[in-house]
Amino acid sequence: MKRRLKKILIIIASLYVIIFLALYFFQEKMIFMPEQLPMDYSYSFDTNFNELFLETEDGARLNALHFKIDGPKGVVLYFHGNAGELSRWGLVVQDFVNLGYDVLVMDYRTYGKSTGKLSEKALYTDAQLFYDYLLKSYSEDKIVVYGRSLGTTFATYVASKNNPKCLFLEAPFYNLSQVASTRFPIYPVSWFLKYNFPTNQYFKKVTCPITVFHGTEDFVVNYENSKMLSQIKTPGNFKLITIPGGTHNNLVDSSLYKKVIQKSL
Repeated sequence: MKRRLKKILIIIASLYVIIFLALYFFQEKMIFMPEQLPMDYSYSFDTNFNELFLETEDGARLNALHFKIDGPKGVVLYFHGNAGELSRWGLVVQDFVNLGYDVLVMDYRTYGKSTGKLSEKALYTDAQLFYDYLLKSYSEDKIVVYGRSLGTTFATYVASKNNPKCLFLEAPFYNLSQVASTRFPIYPVSWFLKYNFPTNQYFKKVTCPITVFHGTEDFVVNYENSKMLSQIKTPGNFKLITIPGGTHNNLVDSSLYKKVIQKSL
């Protein structure tokens, strides 16, 4: 009996260690799920756009799409989620074009046609690079910053360092440790995470109006993350829009979401 129990404990301990090592060594692949595009890929959308590349100081080349309309109300700087590439996200942002806004959406390093080595610092610098690009053509009070899921931390960072018209966050996370510890509660994930993405820290420094959308049935980034963010006092206006029954991927289909976006933009 004791021998059998010992074997069971050894198996459990071995599995724990194996999973721990997998989490440590493959964490970047779990956070980022890029899809690549060939450099000669030709984007196709029903609305007018320019494809562009911005060069970074460390040699990365970042691909983006700039949708433009006649007489725009302003421009939306959109930071997308952790999967896909611009052929997909270019379709997603058409809702903002239809509301009378220009839109700039970029692919992160290793996504689509974008190149460069991933790092937390580089991703923040890249986000600011595109904000600076917009400042050449738009006044700050015409720039709307929007982030979805993974992109919410970059959007919040940019909003904390600048003075845009407003900030929208769709299914944001408090910080990466909060998400990881919820998903893997038996592991000390905060000890070994290579990426912090402390949205909460940048959130405190945002002075423009903030609107957060989150679904109560989001099992990727649970609703508790937005509730925790709502408890942070910010100098600007803040609204948490709760989508009853909303999941991680269907908030934009909600009538409440559409009503708030149309009223706020």
